[in-house]
Amino acid sequence: MSELGILPVFDRRRAGVLLHPTSLPDAAHGALGQAARSFVDWLVAGGFSVWQFLPLGPVGADRSPYFARSNHAGDPGLIDLETLARVGLLDAAHLGETPRAALLSAASAALHAGSGPMRDAFVRFKLDGAHWLADYALFTAIQERESGRPWWEWPAPLRMREPAALARARAELAAAIAEIEAGQYFFYAQWQALRGYAAARGVRLFGDVPIYLAPDSVEAWGHPELFQLDASGRPTAVAGVPPDYFAADGQLWGNPLYRWEAHLATGFAWWLDRLRAQFELFDLVRIDHFRGLEACWAVPAGALTAVSGEWRKAPGRALLAAALQAFGSLAVVAEDLGVITPEVEQLRDEFGLPGMRVAQFGFDGDGRNLHAPHNWIACCVAYTGTHDNDTTAGWLACLDEYARGRVADYLGTSPGEAVDALTRTVLASVAGLAIVPMQDLLGRGSEARMNTPGTLEGNWEWRFAWEEVPSWLGARCRYWNQLYGRL
Repeated sequence: MSELGILPVFDRRRAGVLLHPTSLPDAAHGALGQAARSFVDWLVAGGFSVWQFLPLGPVGADRSPYFARSNHAGDPGLIDLETLARVGLLDAAHLGETPRAALLSAASAALHAGSGPMRDAFVRFKLDGAHWLADYALFTAIQERESGRPWWEWPAPLRMREPAALARARAELAAAIAEIEAGQYFFYAQWQALRGYAAARGVRLFGDVPIYLAPDSVEAWGHPELFQLDASGRPTAVAGVPPDYFAADGQLWGNPLYRWEAHLATGFAWWLDRLRAQFELFDLVRIDHFRGLEACWAVPAGALTAVSGEWRKAPGRALLAAALQAFGSLAVVAEDLGVITPEVEQLRDEFGLPGMRVAQFGFDGDGRNLHAPHNWIACCVAYTGTHDNDTTAGWLACLDEYARGRVADYLGTSPGEAVDALTRTVLASVAGLAIVPMQDLLGRGSEARMNTPGTLEGNWEWRFAWEEVPSWLGARCRYWNQLYGRL
């Protein structure tokens, strides 16, 4: 089985920062260029060797990176236009005055009209990615023509993927398909350049894969037999979680559940392809809502809340065994927050997967709380808070006076210094990997919160500016990482 010592990011004590690329400063033209390289440089200066991301796929109107529309595609909004200008696909003089969509169109046209190494690399990219790229480009082009309507509302021949209808759509939408394919090439070329830059500087990249896909995804359209869908393509049961810390009515996510018997029949080929795609992007991957591999909270389609759901078993052991056989080791972190049973813990531990500990959850007064720092173990990733938590400063501000005092007593500091003290506690802990959100390093309050579970407004918007980063912060972080053996 996979062991802690051979996981690529757990080869020694490390520290990292959680920051999605959309939160980067200086990214007016896209995040995967100089904006990302500058952040890698800042991480190195601060003694950090891990950069953790949220999922990188295309997002919908709500901008949630967890409502995945594809196993493979990258978010075109992250493509850096300045990089495209530097390689000769755009005129840099137009970057400040032409709409982004028009610039990506122009870059695509230049790529298709060109020749030489870049054109050759694009052709190789299309050949290597043919198993996903053709369907994704066609799906996206059809949806644009259908005014954004979900695929189950398309004309029946397209909805049912009749070969003649698909061939006709490919011919009619050839120009749009070519542009979408070029956009994916730009994303992947820039991502691999960033990954190479980070690796050369000693920074490992830590990704995130949502356990479920969006109902309106190319995966559900292309492989309806793998999901619990009715004849029209609508989910018959959807995912969520029961009432918990974040939401009294639970969380109703709306993702279609898997038809696990179909995955078992194929030896989990679809899942293995999904994990392989993530391992090609990242050094370590978190499976969001890992407990759904042991049992999922199934909510009847049409329910208004998640309260009426029920737990249904999932074949996580068979899936992870197949993945281990396919990849030799599992560079996977189990997101094991929320309602966790002994069966989920056994599944995680059987495959030697690190779990998560979140300091903000550790102060309920019970000394046996697994999230209390004195109960952490080496085989875990420890956080002050995650993207779903309030910032540490915001969390502290919302506690009553007694609770704030209890936190300060635990940390051995005054309430006014508790944000830094909690960060130091996470870095000093036994956890093999310590992760701090950028908001906590900056001491930001609730205005900088990334996501509030169960809400649709005001999420995924936070961005920092370099002017907000004190000149001394990197040196202080480096000192802490050296002091606690994470440098």
